[in-house]
Amino acid sequence: MSEISESVRARVRVEAKDRCGYCLSSQRYVFAPLEIDHIIPQAHDGTDDEENLWLACRMCNNFKGTHTHARDPLTDEIVSLFDPRRQGWRDHFVWSENGTQIVGRTAIGRATVVALRLNNLIAVMVRREWVAAGWHPPQEI
Repeated sequence: MSEISESVRARVRVEAKDRCGYCLSSQRYVFAPLEIDHIIPQAHDGTDDEENLWLACRMCNNFKGTHTHARDPLTDEIVSLFDPRRQGWRDHFVWSENGTQIVGRTAIGRATVVALRLNNLIAVMVRREWVAAGWHPPQEI
């Protein structure tokens, strides 16, 4: 396993706009530093190349683990997880009316919501407070 350089980490952080590629949590609103996520995990021969890296919050990164695919709960089809570097968030997800939950619009979106537990109890509770403070949902995606 090679070490990811600070310059690559900085570029990924800028490209990701300092927020998680999956749940869109902003670094300024989470306690732990956002982590470098291997879109294709190293366990599946993913590399440290910049094209395979994005930012993820600890919760999303932990739930994603070494997964690359998941089951769409609507079609029961196995599909690849959302790729925040190559796919548009709005193409696959939308915020619920009250801004606290992420709704999958596509098979990839729905499978990613379930696999990464994007609407877990803690995430929804925190988003509710962010919405009340006027910090959420993010306007520019």
